[in-house]
Amino acid sequence: MTASKSMNPVPVGLDDGYAVTKLVLADGRMFAIPSRARLGKANVTWIDSAEQRIFEYETESQIFAVGEIEGEATEFDAYPFSGLNRAIVQHALQQAGLEGHSVHAVSGLPIGSFYLKNGSRREETLARKRASLKQSVQPLDGRLPAGIAFHEVIPEALAAWYDFVITESDGGVQIEPERLQAPLAVVDIGGRTTDYVVVADQAVMHASSGSLRCGLLDVKREVADGIRGRFNLETVSERRVEASIQSGAVRLFGKNRDVTDLVQRAQRQLVERLYSETQRQLGRGAELERILFVGGGAVFLAAHIRDWFPNQIITEHPAFANARGMLKYLRYVCEASNAA
Repeated sequence: MTASKSMNPVPVGLDDGYAVTKLVLADGRMFAIPSRARLGKANVTWIDSAEQRIFEYETESQIFAVGEIEGEATEFDAYPFSGLNRAIVQHALQQAGLEGHSVHAVSGLPIGSFYLKNGSRREETLARKRASLKQSVQPLDGRLPAGIAFHEVIPEALAAWYDFVITESDGGVQIEPERLQAPLAVVDIGGRTTDYVVVADQAVMHASSGSLRCGLLDVKREVADGIRGRFNLETVSERRVEASIQSGAVRLFGKNRDVTDLVQRAQRQLVERLYSETQRQLGRGAELERILFVGGGAVFLAAHIRDWFPNQIITEHPAFANARGMLKYLRYVCEASNAA
């Protein structure tokens, strides 16, 4: 590691979600990779090394293959503290060109994992998450690791609130006073969870905030079940299911098979469940100045959620709103310079 890399840590907003891992850097660049990895070696030999799309990493004496591979499910409670998570995050940092760099990062947890019902923080959980990503992860192809020297954790949907109230321009950074005091709600539609947070006068209103275990991975699971049932298959690959959700067709036995109805049905089930929970959490939203829709689900379901509230907006690049807010929190709110 060169002196310049080790002495100048790189600030990173890190949204290490169950479906997609997103990074935002201070120069505005944004990176996203599927949260896809599995325990063990890839067992693949690349004919052309330039085409390599699966990479191997070691952490705590376990080897993980990351990339275009049939990944293990990330939908388990310990995922944010797992070697699987660390390998995926390291791969994202490598894809962002941070090989050999020291990194200062802020990541997140769903609001229901961050707070207890009484509003107090789950300190043991937060400490476990902070410590996990600071553990060593070694690329097995000779590249230098990106080392996370400082790591803070904030609630995921609250990160999008920081993104909204802290604005950056050529003239510098500023906090928008009217946004800071106004009652705002964030609806963060993610992979495993959908988070709701209401902030008024810089305070989280826990009665209207929480997490629903429901998100885009439910659509993937429903479509996969439908394809297996319709075509009498024991298994169907994760990547094939993802392609079918995007295109409405799945390629099997050398032919494209229309599965538009399966995708639409899965979308409809998700939208109906999200709409019911959003109404329960926020009511009609009459006393809220703004309702912000963020997360990958805000992109995927944009046509279905665009008219739920007259005072709603889908933020710019909504899939990266949390990562942007995490970076702003790191740079302008928390004291990364005091990190040990």
